[in-house]
Amino acid sequence: MIEPYPVHDLPHGHMIHLPGRGSTFVTDSGPKDAPAIFLLHSVLTTGLLCWYPLIPQLNQEFRVITLDQRWHGRGIRNKPFDLDDCADDVAALADVLGINTFTVAGFSMGGGIAQLVWRRHPGRVTSMVLCSTGPYFGSRDPKRQTNMKHVGRLMKLIHPPHLQPQAAKLDDRSVPDSVWAFRQFLSTPVSRLGALGDGMSFLDSQPWLADIDVPTAVLVSLRDRVIPVERQRLLTDSIPGVLTVEVNGGHACCVLEADEFIPKFLDAARRVTADLKETAPV
Repeated sequence: MIEPYPVHDLPHGHMIHLPGRGSTFVTDSGPKDAPAIFLLHSVLTTGLLCWYPLIPQLNQEFRVITLDQRWHGRGIRNKPFDLDDCADDVAALADVLGINTFTVAGFSMGGGIAQLVWRRHPGRVTSMVLCSTGPYFGSRDPKRQTNMKHVGRLMKLIHPPHLQPQAAKLDDRSVPDSVWAFRQFLSTPVSRLGALGDGMSFLDSQPWLADIDVPTAVLVSLRDRVIPVERQRLLTDSIPGVLTVEVNGGHACCVLEADEFIPKFLDAARRVTADLKETAPV
């Protein structure tokens, strides 16, 4: 039986206001003079829930930033869900933190957002690590969108918005790991699943993948039933000079098979940022 990775040594976070955009929950850990890496989470998770197994090791070498994306966790909720807005939030957060250039790493939905950060903010992204993701999500098929909205309405009955945990409970580390993780999951309004899927379906990076001009690694989850391997390989086949790393895991490998995922990610991050570390000031 596959067990979630134990929760330990998590960074503390706080709400940060992004001028003209809204406020979101952010963690910022690791050496402030190390290369900065933004970890962008998957759909229906949070910055910590998606990345908590990796953060303690990654922040020994990098300045690691997570944020809750729009309509997830304690993220911004003032507009319809749109991946372009999510990408612009990343750049806005970097501005607030005084970070000019940075690496973006994204898991599943976060991988799509990472691609958009590179596309929409030229010169800011120095490298990318794209995990269990592809150049598009789902489709614009009306039948699929209707089904997603039906699921969302059903989930609203099962998980009404007033059941979302308060901030104090989300920050409580004294509870069992399973309770902490479940609270993180409940912090996203699952009733908006249809709107989230609709917003994600607008992404299609295939026309410009060949234009990506920064060191990029793609972690391909070989037993993925959510993002098919052939869709993940559209990235590895199209991005110039890409580093391909295979992970023997499923779509939730960042948590459920973290012992396999973490060393692969660390190696990929080191390799795509090698030039940055060599040129960093002493």
